[in-house]
Order: sequence, then C-alpha cells, then structure tokens
Amino acid sequence: MNAPRALPGSRLLRGIRYSIRSKLMLMVAATTLVALLIAGAAMVIYDLRTFQDSWERDLATQAEILGRASAPALAFEDRKVALENLSLLSVRPMILSGAIYTSQGTLFATYARADLRNAVFPAQPGEVGIRREGEELVLFRRIVDRNEAIGMVYLRAQYDMTERLWAFLKILGVVIALSLLVAVWVSSWLQSAVTQPILEITDVARQVHENRDFALRASKTTEDEIGYLVDTFNAMLAEVGRRADELQSSHQLLEHEMAERRGAEDALRVADRLKDEFLATLAHELRNPLAPLRNSLQILKMAPDDKAVVRQAREVMERQLRQLVRLVDDLLDISRITTGKFSIKRERTDLEAIVERALETAKPLIAARDQQLEVKLPREPVQLEADPTRLAQVFTNLLNNASKFSAKGSAISLQAALEGTQVVVTVADNGIGIAPHMLPSIFQMFVQADRSLDREQAGLGVGLSLAKYLVELHGGTISASSAGAGSGSSFSVHLPVVAGARDDRVLVAGAAAGGRGPSRRVLLADDNEDFAASMAMMLKALGHEVRVANDGAAALAEAEAFKPEFAFLDIGLPKLNGYELARRVRALSSKPPYLVAVTGWGQEDDKRRASEAGFDQHMVKPVELDQVRAVLARTPSSA
Repeated sequence: MNAPRALPGSRLLRGIRYSIRSKLMLMVAATTLVALLIAGAAMVIYDLRTFQDSWERDLATQAEILGRASAPALAFEDRKVALENLSLLSVRPMILSGAIYTSQGTLFATYARADLRNAVFPAQPGEVGIRREGEELVLFRRIVDRNEAIGMVYLRAQYDMTERLWAFLKILGVVIALSLLVAVWVSSWLQSAVTQPILEITDVARQVHENRDFALRASKTTEDEIGYLVDTFNAMLAEVGRRADELQSSHQLLEHEMAERRGAEDALRVADRLKDEFLATLAHELRNPLAPLRNSLQILKMAPDDKAVVRQAREVMERQLRQLVRLVDDLLDISRITTGKFSIKRERTDLEAIVERALETAKPLIAARDQQLEVKLPREPVQLEADPTRLAQVFTNLLNNASKFSAKGSAISLQAALEGTQVVVTVADNGIGIAPHMLPSIFQMFVQADRSLDREQAGLGVGLSLAKYLVELHGGTISASSAGAGSGSSFSVHLPVVAGARDDRVLVAGAAAGGRGPSRRVLLADDNEDFAASMAMMLKALGHEVRVANDGAAALAEAEAFKPEFAFLDIGLPKLNGYELARRVRALSSKPPYLVAVTGWGQEDDKRRASEAGFDQHMVKPVELDQVRAVLARTPSSA
C-alpha cells in the first residue's frame, strides 16, 4: 500500500522535534495569527478608505451647499451675503478655511476658523477636485448658475488619518494577542489518535466522489470523538443521498419559481408603463388649463372695456383654476395614500348633507354642459358614521365623471336607497359607457378606459382609484357596470348606515349666493406680492379696509398700529415666520384679531402647528372667495 501523500506545509514542521500536541498547537496559533492579520489588515484598509471617502463626500456636500447658496451673491456681487454663507462653516470645526472666487479667479469672500485668523488663501483657484496635502484635504468646486460657471468654492479641512490609524492598530494588537491566547488554550484540549479512522473516512469519501455511490459507509472502531465523527460522516452520506433524490423535485420547484418571477417582472413592466403614461398624462392635463388661462389673460389685456368678453374670459379662468386645484388635490391624496399618511375623521353625519356638498361642487360643470341632474334620496334621514368631506369627494368625482363622459344636454341621476343595514348610492349616466374588458381594472391606479389622442375628456386616471380607497376606508364597497361602449355607465357605492328609512323623495339642488357683509379692518401678510395685491383688491371690492405687509416684521408693526379685526397671515414669511407672528399678534391685545393661516401647506401636521401657534383657522391656497366671505361674516366677538 502506498504511503499517504504529505499534506501541504508538513515540510515546515518536519525538522522540528516536538510532540504532535505542540505541532497542533503551533499550527493552530500560526493559522489564527495569519487569519487575524489578514482580517485586521482588511479592516484597517476598509476603515481608512471608508473614513477618507466619507470625509471627502461630506466636504464635497458642504462645498455644493455653499456654492448654491452663494450663487445669487456672486451674481449680484453681494459680498456681505457671501461672507454670511461662509461664516456658517464655523459649525464644522474640522473645516480650517474656505473662500469664494469669482469667475475671473479673484478672491470674493474668505473664511478662517477662529484660531486661524492668519490663514493663507491661494491667489488663484486650483484645479477642480479634492486632493490630500499632508494631514489636510483641499477642495475646489465650481459654482454653477443656469449651466454657467460663475465662480469657485475653496475649502481646506483637517484629515487626521495618521492618528486614526495608530488608534486602530493599538486595538488590533490587543485583539490579536488575546485571540492567540484563546487559540492556544483551546488547541491544548484537541488531543486524540486520529490517523487510522481519518484515513478510512478519507478513503470512503474518495470512493463516493469517484463512483457517486452514497450507499458506502465508514467503519466505527471507537466510542470517542472519532467514533462520533464516523457516525456523523455516515449520517452525512445518508443525508446527501436523500437530497440527491430530491434534486429533481427541487429543480421542478425552481422552474415554477422562475415562471412566477417572470410573471412578476411582466407585472412590473406594466406598472412602469402605467407610470410613464401617467406622467405624460399629468403633463398634458397641466398644460390644458394653462392654455385657456393664458389666452384669457391676453383677452383681458386686449379688450378690458368689453364687459361681455371680460365676463366670458373670467368664467373660463375660474373653470380652469378649479380644474388645476382638483388636479393638485388628487395628486396630494394619492401621495398620502402611497406613503401611508392618509386618514379620515369619522363623525355622525347625514347622507343628504354629504350629497348637497357634492352637488355644490359638481353643479358648475353640469350646468356648463347644459345637462339635467335628478337626485333621489330616502325620505327619512340616513345617518352615517363617516368623514363628510371625503365622502362628498367620492360623489363629486362620480358626478364629474358622469358629466364629462356624457354628451351636452344629456341626463344624469344620483339615487340612494336603503338595502338592509346599508345605503346604496348610484350615479348613472347615458354617456360613452365602459368596454367590458375594462370593467375589472377600472378602479386601478392610472387606468383609463380611453387613452386615444382624440378622446373628448382627459384625466389622470386616479379619481376612481381614490374613490375606491375612500369608500373602503368607510367599510363600504364601490362597483361599476355598463352594457358596453356608447351605452352609459353606472357606479354604485354601498355604505353601512347607523339609522334610516325607506320612503323616497326627490331633491332639487340650489346654489347659495354671497353678498357684501359689514366693513371689516383686515390685515393681509404674504411675501408673494402678487397674491397679496390680488387678495387685497378682492377684499377692498367687498368693502373692507385692508392693510398689506410682505414680511413678518412689517405685519407685526401694522397689527400694532392698525388694530385689525381679522388677519390673514402666510406661514413662510421673511424676518418673522407666520407661527411666531401669530403668537406676537395675540400678545399685543387682550382682544386679538381673528387669525387665519393662508398657506400652501395643508397636511394635518401643518394644521396642528397652526392651531398650536394661535391661529383660529387654517386655509390652503388657492383660497375661494366664499371661504373669505364666511370668515369675514363672523362678528369680531364670535370670531
């Protein structure tokens, strides 16, 4: 029988006259040391590289922020603003100095850390990029405004790489020493006679490898650890054999999973296509109202004295503005849904009140298209535990769709009937209808029944999806039915009721007209001068005395001198933000004015912050005239 081949590394120990125990301990210690050194070196390299990359990214970010903030200062040669921007670097003690150069390479503004007042700055900016100079990092970065380089940012920062390296090496040395002690201590317990049993296991393993015969077994000769090793080896052979038998079934399962994955990829591609279509539709829907708005403005300039033309242009602008507001509201609602921030406020409410709110919103579109609307509700009140605003939004969406997708002069109906413990509200029309293949997906996000370029009505494809989500939040369901294209459509909303009756009645919706109320002293504060001026004109046209301020400090001074009864305040005011302004205005008098926040921020958290700051009411831009009238109709004492 041939002698077993010598293992790699055995020649290194052949001349050493130590016991097998010492040799094993030495091998364990050497192996442990090499492994620790390699791991430690890798960790050191990784840590240093990560530290350098992190610090360079941080420095580049600081330069980018500084450059963007200082671009207007360079453009207008405002050295004071540039110095103020550079002074913000003081919060980063690792930054030693900084400077801003003009496009001609001259120093525009400089900064040095407090203990480096005599810092030296390059006379000319260097090459764009970041480089290491000893224990410091130096960065030059262009300042770009409208794709044009208008200057350069220079930053110099500390880079304590050596100190960090020595600290890491000290820790690594302690870890290696302790690990070697533990390895030597553990290896001292590893003693046994392992030659023959291990050789036999090796021979069996070789035969299994060559012949693929998993029925072979090694012979067990001892009851110690080697015996346990033999048992484990034999069990492993049995397990490998069993798994080999299962390989075919596993392969089939893998093919099935691959098919599912391909299906998921197809669904992802469809979703991506829908997203692209939605973005294209969004751009189209935003341009559609903007075009008549611009045309109407041109008409007002061309024929300011023609009352009929002015009235028609104003009506066009009002309709298109409402369309833009609806688009923005739908997008905000979808954003809240996708981020999990959407919520409803339930309260005991009457179905008739909800329907009337929906009719008030949808009536202008229906009237503009000369369509007839029949509303039929149960005679007795139908009580719901619901959010009236959100349910009105659902019915408004269904009524608007029925109007948009029906011909001018056609008929639309909204009927409600009690069915057991539910009320069923159905909106029906005799418009273009829905193709049968579109009915299963009509409530999916971004899905539209008609995507042709010559369609009469457009949309984002989110209204019905939003309606379905809102109805389901109320514990209800919504369904669509249609006999096909050109046969009209019907949408039914099922909602749980608290109480109700079954007698029916027909309602005729009416519009409320606003009038001129008593004259009020009104303070208006907004940094958007166009908004402030236009709203001031509107308030003066209603007969009110108005004062306007475009920043928080001026508004506070006006409030103290003017003593307004009502104050409409923006939140993002310069010099003094709206929250702080509200607090100070309230502190001016024991009878402060009625404070209304008028802002583009409309999340629940924004409303909460406004209330905590002392605002009595929160309005989201654009503000409707009826909302302003309702506020000013209050008496100052009740306000």
